[in-house]
Amino acid sequence: MLEGLYAHPAERVAFVTPDEVVSYGELAARVSGAARAWRAAGVQPGDRVALLLADGAAGVICFHAALAVGVTPVMLNTRLTGAELSAQMAAVGCRWLVVDALTEPLAAQIDAPHLRLRAGAFPVAEPLPPRPLDHAAPAAVMFTSGTSGTPKAALLTVGAFHASATASAARIGAQPDDNWLCVLPLYHVGGLSIVYRSALYGTAFTLLPRFDAAQVAGLLLRGEVTLASLVPTMLYRLLDHLPSAPPRLRLILLGGAAPSAELLARAHARGLPVATTYGLTEAASQVATALPELARRKPGTVGQPLDGTQVQIVGADDQPLPPYAEGEICVRGATLMQGYLNDPAATARALRGGWLHTGDIGYRDDAGDLFVLLRRSDLIVSGGENVYPAEVEAALKSHPAVTDALVVGLPDAEWGQIVGALVTLQAGAALTEADLLAHVQGRLARYKQPRRLRIVSALPLTATGKPNRPAARDLLANS
Repeated sequence: MLEGLYAHPAERVAFVTPDEVVSYGELAARVSGAARAWRAAGVQPGDRVALLLADGAAGVICFHAALAVGVTPVMLNTRLTGAELSAQMAAVGCRWLVVDALTEPLAAQIDAPHLRLRAGAFPVAEPLPPRPLDHAAPAAVMFTSGTSGTPKAALLTVGAFHASATASAARIGAQPDDNWLCVLPLYHVGGLSIVYRSALYGTAFTLLPRFDAAQVAGLLLRGEVTLASLVPTMLYRLLDHLPSAPPRLRLILLGGAAPSAELLARAHARGLPVATTYGLTEAASQVATALPELARRKPGTVGQPLDGTQVQIVGADDQPLPPYAEGEICVRGATLMQGYLNDPAATARALRGGWLHTGDIGYRDDAGDLFVLLRRSDLIVSGGENVYPAEVEAALKSHPAVTDALVVGLPDAEWGQIVGALVTLQAGAALTEADLLAHVQGRLARYKQPRRLRIVSALPLTATGKPNRPAARDLLANS
């Protein structure tokens, strides 16, 4: 076992699910059992083990087991299609795939070569001998994308998670009776970072398989959790179920997308302690966080960078810009990824001169507080999930009757944004919008599929012949 991650009183609660309460003693025994079972199956240190798990408790055990065995867990999104997962498995060369009863049908659609392990009832075993926490060791591979739509596998080290956990605790506090609500999936860095931080500090978290506003409101109003990580869509739904401020809730960490001013005003009026945050997969979650008082006083800010993280705004020449000047957000610090696996070109573009060039646009005021204006240019954030237009456009253009496609994000009160698409067809083609939507269903996860689709005679272009996304948004908004 890893020193410092499980050295907590055995009776202390590690995590809670709707079905069980798991103590740190039980966690250590089940992690050891899973690790020993993997070794017996032939898993070797240095292997990459993909985790395709809908069972949250199994995901927690397997993540810790991977660290204990010295293998790299590759966190797979259970909402993707078999084709998308096959591409991701092949991109990183996973030798093993761990599934559970709920994901076995999806796993059957993956055609990348691999050996399969089943995450069932984990045996209980004597804890493995403790070994030092190696900050240079890989902790997880988590997929993100660029504007090309090609999946990129960000490799995060134990040191990156560790630095993120300690900096987060320094900003928002770590109290012995904390219980962090985790409704973000573990294939998102926001979810996985809760698992690591809780184990580091010996605190508890409550793990729910999905977000249900009424269920979450009940937990909060009963005082069962003290911290919650939410995306704006979740907070939007939750407000309808919270007549008053929860008694023990000391912080809602709101990230994943920029919340509207109206949403923040409603939450603040309800007395909810909302902290706005900015984070990235490539930076192991939090980069900057504004605590509730600052978030109320300066609407739109995500505050100062966390301890050990530097943020600067640069222009087109990569030179730092003065306060209030808008430019690209760049990040430097111990939380950064090592790079994108098997993609040196993308790594070289993203990591330059020790800085992560995020592609996000923002500015810092004269107090150094960060304001994020635009996330990765054309990026669509729907319900906290990233959708890259190029990936959706490629799926639409894979239909033989389609000649071109233009995908944009459209504002939506509940989801933040929804996916909209304009499509042109081959001359004489008889293709309906319903036919085209059916075509992409097997190629894209549901949250990436267009909610609004229009077949047009020509795509709107700028004077230089580039796609005119503002004009496309206008066309779709009026359709």
